[in-house]
Amino acid sequence: MGLIDFILNLAGLLMWLSWRSVQYDPLAKRKPATLLGTLRPAQPSRWRQWHLLAAIAALLAIRAILYWLIGSANNWVGRLDFGVIAIPIPFHSHLSDLLLRISLYSVLSFGLALGVVYIWLLLLSILAGPDPIHRLVRVQLGAVDRWPRWVKALLPLLLTVTCWWLATWLFTSLEVGVGSRTHFIPQPGSAFQRLESALIVGVGSYLVWKFVIGILLTLHLLNTYIYFGNHPFWDYVNATAHTLLRPLRAIPLRVGRVDFSPVVALAITFLAAEQMQKWLGWLYGKLPF
Repeated sequence: MGLIDFILNLAGLLMWLSWRSVQYDPLAKRKPATLLGTLRPAQPSRWRQWHLLAAIAALLAIRAILYWLIGSANNWVGRLDFGVIAIPIPFHSHLSDLLLRISLYSVLSFGLALGVVYIWLLLLSILAGPDPIHRLVRVQLGAVDRWPRWVKALLPLLLTVTCWWLATWLFTSLEVGVGSRTHFIPQPGSAFQRLESALIVGVGSYLVWKFVIGILLTLHLLNTYIYFGNHPFWDYVNATAHTLLRPLRAIPLRVGRVDFSPVVALAITFLAAEQMQKWLGWLYGKLPF
């Protein structure tokens, strides 16, 4: 069921990204100049956008029914992984509460996956690689891509804190378990305690950047020693990797023709992320709930 949940989230993400990009399709707004252009529908943009949003809503509703029919019968427990803490949502309750939990899990699971993708996009926007590849990021973020870098760097924290603050009220009312704790999420004694937990989870949202950094640096390392051809994609990878490696320029990490800076940056990134995750998890466990 976990694999099915991942695949359905991926399908929903592809439809969402397609919905965001279809309105910027230049072919949909210009007159056909070729025979192929005449075969395009008269007004593709409006209907395609509407269909994609409806398909996402249908996907979330249908998979909630699937989880109800199959997941609950097999004692499957949905899990929302927030990096610092994972929230299991068991589907064992009376019918009305069960349907509510499954429906909310279907929506929240997709929302969490969508949030991770947009946090990745914010990092790519901060790195600001060259076009035409960066245009794909700009299409998804819209006007946010033009905001100052420091504002975009703060967005994951601000949005995650807000979403977690609101979600804890929901988790408290549903009495769902948290991580390895045996008790349910209680009502915090004060608004400050709720804010503390939100800040810890918000800082933990930056941990997902390690995957983008790892991919960019690995591809840059491969392209340094293996020629994959002249393509804008590799120009984008090299430019963003050079931006990531800028803090290490003052350190002599080149021996002859071999540059060890990507390897050092990869090691620093993943070791720091691992230690940060452990520290944030420990800090969350010390909250006075």
